[in-house]
Amino acid sequence: MKHTFVWLVALALTFPQILTAESETMTQDQQNALHTIETMTAAFQSKDIDGVMSTYESSATVLFEPGTPVSDKAMLEQMFAGMAAANPVFDYAGHEVIVEGDIAMHIAPWSMKATTPDGQDIQQSGLSVAVLRRQADGSWKMVIDNPHGGRLLAAE
Repeated sequence: MKHTFVWLVALALTFPQILTAESETMTQDQQNALHTIETMTAAFQSKDIDGVMSTYESSATVLFEPGTPVSDKAMLEQMFAGMAAANPVFDYAGHEVIVEGDIAMHIAPWSMKATTPDGQDIQQSGLSVAVLRRQADGSWKMVIDNPHGGRLLAAE
């Protein structure tokens, strides 16, 4: 724990240009990376699985469950479709986007409410950590998407 704190303080002092949507104006790169996240969320909530998949690189990895990465495109489509059937509605408590060259990291606390096809209510929350890469056309796509990034904090 002590090492984590020291590392975070050093990181904060080294990278003062890290901005959040709530605290200061984002750069165009930060806005573009955030737009990818917003596009994915809107497509997911609309059950547009092709739209969801268009925000990921073809070899992207998503962790639908902690510690269980999925990279197979057909499996990703199946998992997103299954989850979309519960009509999820997401809310983000804020967004932080860090950009270094052609790589970006998005961090955001989220909560989700949904109802399964059989009427069961679902409420979940977590800390999303996503890594994005700038594409040749200047757009951003996710390479790694871990909506359970905060699970390690609960283990402390």
